[in-house]
Amino acid sequence: MSLGIVVKAPEGLVLAAESRLTLQGENRTTGEKFVVSFDNATKLLAFGPADRPRSVAAVTYGQAAIGSRTAAGFLPEFEAQIGDDILTTEEFSKKLSDFYVDQWRNAMPADYSGPNMTFVVGGYDRPNAYGRVFIIEIPANPQVREQNAGDENFGITWGGQSDFMDRLLRGYDRRVPDLVAKALKLTPARKKELEAALLQVVMPLPLAAMPLQDCVDLAVFFIRTTIAAQSLTIGNRGVGGPIDVATITRSRGLEFIKRKQIQIDER
Repeated sequence: MSLGIVVKAPEGLVLAAESRLTLQGENRTTGEKFVVSFDNATKLLAFGPADRPRSVAAVTYGQAAIGSRTAAGFLPEFEAQIGDDILTTEEFSKKLSDFYVDQWRNAMPADYSGPNMTFVVGGYDRPNAYGRVFIIEIPANPQVREQNAGDENFGITWGGQSDFMDRLLRGYDRRVPDLVAKALKLTPARKKELEAALLQVVMPLPLAAMPLQDCVDLAVFFIRTTIAAQSLTIGNRGVGGPIDVATITRSRGLEFIKRKQIQIDER
């Protein structure tokens, strides 16, 4: 399922994702189903050549593959399609959505009922002062939707296997309002009152005052905590492997703070 995080703060954007790829296989002889995982998937997607990358990037989480290929596996085709066009973050997000919708239609079954392949795109548009963040959910919600819209509306966009992060940030599992409403037979109006009351337990984060380094530390904290918690509990351990982190700022564009490298294991 993965865990992807994008932080919009005054000093810039922070994008972070881990590297575990979880796939379900099946023994063709016995029909037995099994789960396999790899810890080197690319879920923080950068676009453009290394010497002049675009001031835009994306994290992906949810459904790991379209057909037999990951989201990162399609990047060469997408980059060849858009070429060197100068695009706003919103225009770029729309082209990204259109591209992956086409790939989905070509390779995935019409009766698919699993999780979406989600992309959270972050970037800077001149002459804007602050970054912009858009979310795309394929196949259910391919339309581009802005998150924390407005120049000084800062916030965090996250998703995937986020149950531990939800508890840390929201203060409760996101299923709690539905569970309480069902158990106590609450009307929709009373459920909204419950959700409003629960805002009092949200983690108090002064994002408008947080330096970029603290935003990086925050994103990494949520991912590391999830990995550690999953290693000690029963459930789908879908978050793991190296953590990739990048920032995008108005003055410096896209910079990787930490990025796994292809190497030889000397063990």
